[in-house]
Amino acid sequence: MSKNSGRVILKMELNADNLQALSNYLQQTLGHEALARRTAEKYLESVEGNKNYALLLLMLVNSNEAAMHIRTSAAITFKNFVKRNWRVVDDLNDRIHQEDRDLIRTQIVELMLNSPEALQKQLSDAISIIGREDFPNKWPTLISDMVTKLQSGNFHIINGVLRTAHSVFRRYRHEFKCDELWLEIKFVLDQFAQPLTSLFNETMNLVKEHSGSQEVLRILFSSLVFICKIFYSLNAQDLPEFFEDNMKCWMEHFHTLLTTDHNMLSNQAEDEAGLIEQCKSQICDNIAMYAQKYGEEFAPHLPVLVTDVWNLLVSCGKQLKYDLLVSNAIQFLAQVADRPSNKHLFADGNVINSICQSVIIPNMEFRDEDEEQFEDNPEEYIRRDIEGSDVDTRRRAACDLVRALIKQFEGPVIQNFSQYVEAMLVEYAKDPQANWKCKDTAIYLVTTLAAKAKTQKHGITQTSELVNIVDFFKANILPELDRDDVNAFPVLKSDAIKYTMTFRNMLPQDVWQQVIPKLIGLLRAESYVVHSYSAHCIERIFTLKAGNGLPLVTKESLDSCAETLLSNLFSAMTHKGSEENEYIMKSIMRTMSLLQEKIIPVVQVVVSALTEKLMLVAKNPSKPHFNHYLFESICICIRNACKTDNSRVSVFEENLFPPFTEILQQDVTEFIPYVFQILSLMLEMHEGTIPESYAGLYTFLLAPVLWERMGNIPPLVRLLRAYVEKGGDQILGKLEGLLGIFQKLIASKTNDNHGFDLLSTIIQKVPQEQMSSYTKQIFMLLFQRLTSSKTTKFVKGLLTFFSFYCVMCGAQRLVDVVESIQPKMFGMVIERLYILDVQKVSGCTQRKICALGLTKILTEVKQMAPSGEFAHLWVQLLQALIGLFELPEDDELPAGEHFIEVDDTEYSGAYSQLAFAGRKENVLVEGDLQMAKHNLAKQLAALSASHPGHFSVTIQNGLQSDALKFLQGYLAQANCQLC
Repeated sequence: MSKNSGRVILKMELNADNLQALSNYLQQTLGHEALARRTAEKYLESVEGNKNYALLLLMLVNSNEAAMHIRTSAAITFKNFVKRNWRVVDDLNDRIHQEDRDLIRTQIVELMLNSPEALQKQLSDAISIIGREDFPNKWPTLISDMVTKLQSGNFHIINGVLRTAHSVFRRYRHEFKCDELWLEIKFVLDQFAQPLTSLFNETMNLVKEHSGSQEVLRILFSSLVFICKIFYSLNAQDLPEFFEDNMKCWMEHFHTLLTTDHNMLSNQAEDEAGLIEQCKSQICDNIAMYAQKYGEEFAPHLPVLVTDVWNLLVSCGKQLKYDLLVSNAIQFLAQVADRPSNKHLFADGNVINSICQSVIIPNMEFRDEDEEQFEDNPEEYIRRDIEGSDVDTRRRAACDLVRALIKQFEGPVIQNFSQYVEAMLVEYAKDPQANWKCKDTAIYLVTTLAAKAKTQKHGITQTSELVNIVDFFKANILPELDRDDVNAFPVLKSDAIKYTMTFRNMLPQDVWQQVIPKLIGLLRAESYVVHSYSAHCIERIFTLKAGNGLPLVTKESLDSCAETLLSNLFSAMTHKGSEENEYIMKSIMRTMSLLQEKIIPVVQVVVSALTEKLMLVAKNPSKPHFNHYLFESICICIRNACKTDNSRVSVFEENLFPPFTEILQQDVTEFIPYVFQILSLMLEMHEGTIPESYAGLYTFLLAPVLWERMGNIPPLVRLLRAYVEKGGDQILGKLEGLLGIFQKLIASKTNDNHGFDLLSTIIQKVPQEQMSSYTKQIFMLLFQRLTSSKTTKFVKGLLTFFSFYCVMCGAQRLVDVVESIQPKMFGMVIERLYILDVQKVSGCTQRKICALGLTKILTEVKQMAPSGEFAHLWVQLLQALIGLFELPEDDELPAGEHFIEVDDTEYSGAYSQLAFAGRKENVLVEGDLQMAKHNLAKQLAALSASHPGHFSVTIQNGLQSDALKFLQGYLAQANCQLC
């Protein structure tokens, strides 16, 4: 056995028996029997912290005797293990032994290169994850090892190296610029740029030499695709000197590849891009980046490549396999058109007309494939159509090209396209049943032409003056919303709803009285897209503000349709595929939030429906957004129903306790943090002591296993605080368990803020005589953490807590406790914490608490009196307090300090805060910082009166001039004076 970061790590011997056992467990994880599969998964999870575990997985990946599905499973398991554990997180034990880390880095590249392609991809991804953490500082040989393999002449190995290089370098595309990143990229370029260019040249020569061999070309073009991808990554941050010097070489090869057809490499299937399409697509992506970012240096190569791309677009068919290629090609033209320096390339009216006719209109048309996706894969259709994941679609690219042209030639472009819009609407009018796709394209084109600026929250915020949004809405959109048959022309209905939603801020307010009932009716549509768009549009409308800043749609204006709206929303979730529709659930949430207390008559029906849905999704949580809105909706029900009568909370407890108990017993990890938040919300609504139904849960909440999951900690702390607030005397017998939780939290850099929250509630609610035997130990733990692991975040929390303790228990008690640990220690607290760092405290409440606490220290502590041992610090402390009032917050962090704000949590991670379950904090003292200034003036005046002549002189002689002026202002406003 060996120890690693304080955790005992068991050693799994690298032998045949353990290899076979691991193989058996992996086999069970692939089985159909749920219990056996879950048992095997739990076992593997339990042993993954053992020494040699990861090495055994790699041995299994490399074992030719093992079946391929087991080797693949081992590779995937290894990759996921690395993803979860390779990064060493503060406060958490390192689950990988250092020797294992070293051996993995030594072995994995060679293993990856000699593995079959299916395993190469998994191992390459694992190398990318390791590289993100360790390269280049802990793994400086990675690039040199890969460069050596590039020169092997074996394209199976070369392609493995290129795949890995792409995995490692692609993060350069989106990383924020910083010196550390640029140093890393320079390190890579110095070693990799020349070998990559040489390989590109050699591969292009081999393509010419073997132009008649499909098998050889397939291997070579696999290399070319990766070479082009790596080129993008290495050029994404800035134009490297090497690539600028060698731009002619690269661009000539790009020209050759764009203009050469190797039909034998084109995929015969119509829905999957072949290697030649993939290669040309990436080249278009590369030159689009150059056109956007390095226009001046790229200018000499632009005319030839624009011609190449134009010819490419004209020759590409409408099959799905060309989609990404066409999209990237159009995006290249859009980037060229967007730059004023290239305006001359498009100035000819015939060019604009040709682009419109040959590129934009054909690629905006609604294809059979789009209709098939609309019907058979509606979630993906929606993601592309309204969620912004359409970046690689033909329509999005054509839209971007139109907007780029409008920037330079707004009048001619809109005039040109308007003719096509009119022609398409005429075609539709002739035979709507046969020509509905013409109207779809017309609506899309009008939206593109009109929109100049948009935000996710408000939709379109600026439109072209040359497009009449309202007239088009009345003539072409309202008729689609107004059809009696909610199932007729579903695509046009979704277009009409999307138009309404997109231009919601531009349409006159009086249309909503007409539109909202139509949308409520469309919730009954069978089409997933139509009823989803209806729900989404309703939700967005309910967020609109009128000119006076008040909600545009009020709860009173929904009186006549509220019940129908809620009924249709819940009914919509009975449609096939919409059982967990996040748009519908979000609309339910927004509707109930808007209706407020008006949901009380139907609250029992609503909460029953929500509870039923909760019990259903808890069996297999798969839609995080839906689940979040579901829990938010439950919170809104509770808040609205209990706003005027807290006793109604029992109705919710009766409905919710059974599913909550099931969730806790079945350990549904995704839902447990939500359950704790709602339990807190309900418990906080109770008057008096802790109800019996909650009392039995208390011991369970202290179980260590719950606190091992990071996502449980914030809601658990809140729930424990609710227990303490509602029944401090009821938990006295288990106070040590509660303080044990505090000790665990305060030792953590990530969770120490939660430790302070819990401790503050204990201090506030538990009688001092009950706390007296623990107080010294608590303070000793705080000082130990300060000494062993000081961070700015902890210091801010500590100063706030010390000040809070002053307010709750008295400043003299604070000094006495600190002095009991070590004589004269409180002087160090003043000198090294308060005076130096109180300016760093953030948040209005926290700064007010610090101000009140400091005032008490200045005016109540005997050691701060004229003859006290800390009297020499008095005026400095006053100076610090005035600085807290008047100076900006000091948010500078020490160099290299790892500082994580509490709010930096990913949405769908382990913990998501419920907005409608927010905790109402107790207000210790009414008023703001102005009141705290007033309090300081009064207390100083009283102190001065007890020591005539002393403090007035001390202040006059000791305070800096600016601080003195501020203090004189406080005294004047409070009508006080110093003696």
